[in-house]
Amino acid sequence: MIAKIKATPGQFDLSTDQIIALKQQGVPSGVIAAMLATASATAAPAASIDSPDWRVPHPAGIYLLKGEGAAAAMARIDPTTANQAKTGGMLGYMMTGGLASIKMKSVIPNAHARIHGTAARPEFYFYFDEANSSLSHGANTGSFIAGPAVTITSPNEFSLIRFDVKANRREARVGSFNIAGSKTGIMDKDRIAFSYDRVAPGVFRVRPDADLTPGEYGFLYSMSAGSGSGLYAGGVMSARVYDFAIGG
Repeated sequence: MIAKIKATPGQFDLSTDQIIALKQQGVPSGVIAAMLATASATAAPAASIDSPDWRVPHPAGIYLLKGEGAAAAMARIDPTTANQAKTGGMLGYMMTGGLASIKMKSVIPNAHARIHGTAARPEFYFYFDEANSSLSHGANTGSFIAGPAVTITSPNEFSLIRFDVKANRREARVGSFNIAGSKTGIMDKDRIAFSYDRVAPGVFRVRPDADLTPGEYGFLYSMSAGSGSGLYAGGVMSARVYDFAIGG
């Protein structure tokens, strides 16, 4: 009987009163346990890639909630690697004897992101792989400065930024250099403030603190620099960007 229950999907009324009634009728504890296990497996929601209900399991990643009502859906934002950098302000640097700063910019390909939202105050959901504390099923990523392998544990490790759109690319300032020294990483004034709350184990709801104007944006993580020489001694900047667009 237990083997048959395990092999056959079924729905059981297993309220407290019904379990007591089954026991009073002499149904063995092993049979009731098998019924409970089958009911739990049947009730477990199936994983989804686009369900707008955050309670439904989703593969690890960052999602933008799009639409409202029956048209609502989650859109998974695939990461883009920014491994190209450019500099600006070289003429000013030279004319001022190094007092003016050279700006270092991280570049990602294409003028527009694949994922597009219309809400000025969009809502995002970060699903972490609880077993590995990561958005990438255990794949480690480098830190902003030092570069050792670390794992992502919360949205607080990301920076929300806006990109400048060029002909076939998007750029964001990631550092500066002048005679007094250099800075790497996202500047505080370039960060867009956002808030988040943990709605379930491994699941975070994220919202910008203010409306976003139409444009190209991204959650940036894992900035590091390879070897290099000269003014840009840090080498090529590298970052993982979860990019998206807002508005028309």
